[in-house]
Amino acid sequence: MTGKTINDMKPGDYEEFTKTVAESDVYGFAGITGDFNPAHINEEYAKNTFFKKRIAHGMLSAGFISNVLGTKLPGAGSIYMKQELAFLAPVYIGDTITARAEVVDVNTEKNRVTLKTTCTNQDGKTVVDGMAVLSPRKA
Repeated sequence: MTGKTINDMKPGDYEEFTKTVAESDVYGFAGITGDFNPAHINEEYAKNTFFKKRIAHGMLSAGFISNVLGTKLPGAGSIYMKQELAFLAPVYIGDTITARAEVVDVNTEKNRVTLKTTCTNQDGKTVVDGMAVLSPRKA
């Protein structure tokens, strides 16, 4: 698998990844990162929060963006340099999230590509919004 070079991309190009968040994803993420915030793993605690039930880690959704950038656009061989994120709405267990990365700028001189990054849920609501900068693989 090889990723795209700077010359393979233009503004408007995009790729997506879709996944339904399972309970095992939330527990696995907590185990890997050590983030055992009860808002994510304790149903009784979560009932008394603003969200009224458990929410997935925000960075789990951000990881779906990483999937798109690392495997599709620009893909394998690219180097992730910067990511800005805004978490706009909760992601619940059972939500289906689509991560999307769209090229907004290509700087051939510096070998940098800037992409708008978003995650939306099954209702089309944006739950994560951001921008990423990557250095694509060399030709």
